[in-house]
Amino acid sequence: MSERKPSILFVCVHNAGRSQMAAGYLRHLAADRVEVRSAGSIPADRINPLAVEVMLEEGIDITAEQPKVLTGEAVETSDVVVTMGCGDTCPFFPGTRYEDWDLEDPAGQDLATVRGIRDEIRDRVQVLISQLDAR
Repeated sequence: MSERKPSILFVCVHNAGRSQMAAGYLRHLAADRVEVRSAGSIPADRINPLAVEVMLEEGIDITAEQPKVLTGEAVETSDVVVTMGCGDTCPFFPGTRYEDWDLEDPAGQDLATVRGIRDEIRDRVQVLISQLDAR
């Protein structure tokens, strides 16, 4: 088995909530075992403040992150691409594993709802890590 770290790309529309929380969890829970990236099909100008707040409650600081634009290169160089509501805007490359996580968008939601979305993301990231570890 290769020593190369798997590369995971999380994609949502604005790269301001779901994908940023998922990337934060994966960095935190998998440490340096994976390369973590996130992007958006239409990036926002900043991360959702409630996403930052609920992640800080978990001891994960995503305040330094910035929404980034999705590129074909980011998708092509990723082993796993996890999409969250970006529809068909994500380029497809044969040999890349794709997962679509059907998650509510935290934009415009109240704190309790964003916490619920965060918790669902954490659970899904933990499953993803266990799948990667089983490779």
